Amino acid sequence: MGCGKDEERQMKILNDIISSICKDSKVYEVLCGIRWTSVTSRRCGLSSTFVNSPVHGHVRDVGRLDQKSALELVGYARSEVQLEASIGMAALNSLIDIDEDRLIELNAFDVLAREGEGKALAVVGHFPFVPYLRNITERLWVIEKDPREGDLPAEDAKRILPQADVVAITGTTFINHTVDELLDLCRQDSLVMMVGATTPLSPVLFDYGVDMIAGSMVVDPEKTIKCICQGATFRQIEGVKHLIMKK
Repeated sequence: MGCGKDEERQMKILNDIISSICKDSKVYEVLCGIRWTSVTSRRCGLSSTFVNSPVHGHVRDVGRLDQKSALELVGYARSEVQLEASIGMAALNSLIDIDEDRLIELNAFDVLAREGEGKALAVVGHFPFVPYLRNITERLWVIEKDPREGDLPAEDAKRILPQADVVAITGTTFINHTVDELLDLCRQDSLVMMVGATTPLSPVLFDYGVDMIAGSMVVDPEKTIKCICQGATFRQIEGVKHLIMKK
C-alpha cells in the first residue's frame, strides 16, 4: 500500500533521506523477526518490527522480496502498513551511505545521562534506560503511543516537547510517520537526539533540527541475524555497534 500526496508531505524527512542515496544494491535476505526486521543488501540494515497497523493490509510480494532491489524495498518505508514500513526502514539502513569518520562508538543512554542531568528531558518511546534517567533529571516525560504506567499518551507531545531542554525521539517514528511532526514541536534551543536501531545514520537529519543521531551498525551480520531469528531483545543482539553521529 502506498501513500497519497498529503502523506508524502508528512514524510519530507524520509523522502529527503531516500533522495540522498546514491547507489542501489541487490537484496540478499529479508527477515521479519518478532522484534526486529533485517534487510541484507550493501550491508545488514535493522529496524524495529511493527505489526499493529492502523491500516489493515499485508506485505506485498511476500516470498519474492529478495528479488527486488534494495531501493525498491526502501519505497515500502512510505507504507501505512507498518510491517511494510519496517521492511522499508531496514532496507534504507542497509543501503544508506555512512560516513564512519563522523561516528563515535557510544551508547545513547550515556549521552542522555550526561546531557539530561538536572534538565527537563522528554523521551518519545519507552526505552529500557528510562527508569535510570528519572533519578538524574530535573523532570522526565515519557511519551508513548502505547503508554505504560507513568507514561504520557502520544497526544501530549504537543504540550510536552516545547517544554523540554533535551529531547530523545525513537527512530520508530519513521515507521509510524510521526517524525516530521515531532521534530517541528521541539524548541530551537533544545538538544534533540534521534535514538534506536531504526534511526538512519544520515546527516540529512541535521537539516531538520536533530543535534545527535544515536544509531546502530551491524558489523557481524551472521551473529546479528541469528539473534534476531531467536527472538532477541535489542540488548541481546550480538554483532552490532552502538554509534553516535554529531551535527
